[in-house]
Amino acid sequence: MKRIALILAAALLGSAATAQTIAPFKEGDRVVYLGNSITDGGHYHSYIWLYYMTRFPYMNVRMYNAGIGGETAGMMNKRLDGDVFSKRPTVLTVTFGMNDTGYFEYNGENPEAFGEARYQECLDNYKKMEQRLEGLDGVRVVMIGSSPYDETAKIEGNEPLRGKNAVMRRVVEFQKESAEAHGWEFIDYNAPLTELGERVQATDPSFTLSGGDRIHPDNDGHMVMAYLFLKAQGFAGKEVADICIDAAKKEILKAGNCEITNLRKSGRNLSFDYLANALPYPMDTVAHGWGMKRGQANAAKLVPFVEEMNREMLTVKGLKGTYAVCIDGEQIGSWSAEELAEGINLAQIVWTPQYQQALAVMHLNEYRWEIERNFRDYAWMQYDFFQDHGLLDANDRHAVEVLDREKSKNGWVGIHRENYSKLMHPAVREAREREQELLVDQIYRINKPVVRKIELRKL
Repeated sequence: MKRIALILAAALLGSAATAQTIAPFKEGDRVVYLGNSITDGGHYHSYIWLYYMTRFPYMNVRMYNAGIGGETAGMMNKRLDGDVFSKRPTVLTVTFGMNDTGYFEYNGENPEAFGEARYQECLDNYKKMEQRLEGLDGVRVVMIGSSPYDETAKIEGNEPLRGKNAVMRRVVEFQKESAEAHGWEFIDYNAPLTELGERVQATDPSFTLSGGDRIHPDNDGHMVMAYLFLKAQGFAGKEVADICIDAAKKEILKAGNCEITNLRKSGRNLSFDYLANALPYPMDTVAHGWGMKRGQANAAKLVPFVEEMNREMLTVKGLKGTYAVCIDGEQIGSWSAEELAEGINLAQIVWTPQYQQALAVMHLNEYRWEIERNFRDYAWMQYDFFQDHGLLDANDRHAVEVLDREKSKNGWVGIHRENYSKLMHPAVREAREREQELLVDQIYRINKPVVRKIELRKL
């Protein structure tokens, strides 16, 4: 399966540029991700931040979810000031298209006319947004072509909307043209995810990265999206660390992104102190989020993230026999001299102390994501319900009365009612915001690499 995955990944990325096309984030950046439900309830931005949390543990970067489910470009434009620019972005990513291009009419009597009308409406709405984005000062804009609507997966009970993704591709094209015209950055999720899906479907027709509804990527799909974004930022080939030692000569041949000290040889055993500049990237095996069925780690079967961006290599030459490798006194495994001379990737061993340290960061980041999701549901209520009733940020008795009068007509209002009843109170919002900041502060307290004692003991 691993070999098949790498062949698929190579084919997938063969036509993609390997050079940096999106500038990496820098110290002090505030990255805001504007989008629809794929951003709102998804993880790609959280997985990108997790990379920065572990790879650049001393860099002060903040990332913010500004997605709201069900929205079009026109709806996003109406909340730019209150919900997006208010987050004071230095980098703003912009993605839309899934809702703009419509749904069931593609299987109706005149799908071409319907698709054309929705495309023109999306373009007109975007032109209004484009004018607002042009006026931003000191903000990098990154256009993101939407992840696809999967028309090709064989999903029981879900007839695909034929032609919808072709209209979405046209939306991606005008996003790209707009980015080029304004000197903005651009990345496309649609084409590579579509291609990857079709390649896997050749042997597994039911496979989809876009979930059972053909729309919302599962956790592994979001990790593929994060991988593509990080690759566009130029991180392919950037190791966690790269240690190479000649045991026979007791010589450090390489210390990539790390510091090796106190190299000692005692008989047939070898030891040294290891201080990395980064932590390995932890991959969650548990599915998180509404309707998600697959964990983030499943993406490692689909794209070469581990091979390209998560290598913490330990290579020791000049040995004979078999050795136990211990870190901080705990044995993490045993390898032959030949295997150690080829190199082992410590980032793939989940019980190393540094991977366990990274897992704590991952779990804290997930708690942060869950709280942020509550605020996105609150934002939906404000901008997609109360704003249309002239009650934006009212949060008073009249707003609640309107909510309760309308909830039987709008299922989403009913779903978000409990969350709103809590967050409508400023003290509750303030407490939850502090909780988020506490989690981020804790992440940046515990994500600093520490000196590890590595020992190779002859067996």
